[in-house]
Amino acid sequence: MLFEEIAKANMQALKDHDKQARSILSVLYGKFKLESIEKGLGAKELSDEDCLRIILKTIKELEEEKSGYEKAKRPEKVEEILAQKSILDRFLPKQLTEEEIRAEIIKLEDKKIPSIMKHFKNNFTGKCDMGLVSRIAKEFN
Repeated sequence: MLFEEIAKANMQALKDHDKQARSILSVLYGKFKLESIEKGLGAKELSDEDCLRIILKTIKELEEEKSGYEKAKRPEKVEEILAQKSILDRFLPKQLTEEEIRAEIIKLEDKKIPSIMKHFKNNFTGKCDMGLVSRIAKEFN
């Protein structure tokens, strides 16, 4: 499971004295634990879908942080954020290509943007960039 993979990667980063990996994986592991407590799961682990949602949210937060550092002209921090993001990207499933997204949209009966977005959110969470899906969906409308 994804929860276990992150825990193992976090421990490996600790053993390897990899400060960058350790910092982002510790934050992510903490978010997993907090979500688990909030859901009342106790010792049970989160589902892969929940873990994936948290990873995607964390990546989005890193992107926002990176934008702030770019505006402040702090290239060393931008590099640090990019490195952390690449560490998290390893845990994401293979992303759908533009062609695969278009093919999936063509299969749908209702090609209205809200229907397309709902379909991808329900069936492909974490497997595609929803911004890209939105841009492609606009081509069909």
